[in-house]
Amino acid sequence: MGTYKVSTFIAAPPEQVFATWTDADRFKEWIGGVTRVTDRVGSVDEPGSRYTVWFGRMASPTEVLAVERPKHLRTRFGNAILKGESDVTFLPEGAGTRLNQEFVTRGFIAGIFGRLFSLGSYRGSFRGELEAFREIVEREARS
Repeated sequence: MGTYKVSTFIAAPPEQVFATWTDADRFKEWIGGVTRVTDRVGSVDEPGSRYTVWFGRMASPTEVLAVERPKHLRTRFGNAILKGESDVTFLPEGAGTRLNQEFVTRGFIAGIFGRLFSLGSYRGSFRGELEAFREIVEREARS
């Protein structure tokens, strides 16, 4: 089991940041390797909702555990490579939002892959995905 934390400032209001983060149709724009989202039950911003994120042929069933719009989202996800929970806060900061994300992995294999994804800022790493997300939201906030 491992815990990994990433954070960034996004020059956009929390409502916009939260809305983009919870738009499952857009996951593939910033989450490395995502090809589609299927099996949706409920809305991504409602506790108890479920959906499956696909990385090619590998499925990652996800359940929304807690939501406080536009401040907080906690999910449980899992597949053979990476499983655990993601806890995200969207905090007002100056003229924008401080997004904090914490991953807690479950299991030995997930711990190894979590450690690999926590290193550096390459596309597909936790930091790289967060920075790709920041760029998308800020670009849209400017237009």
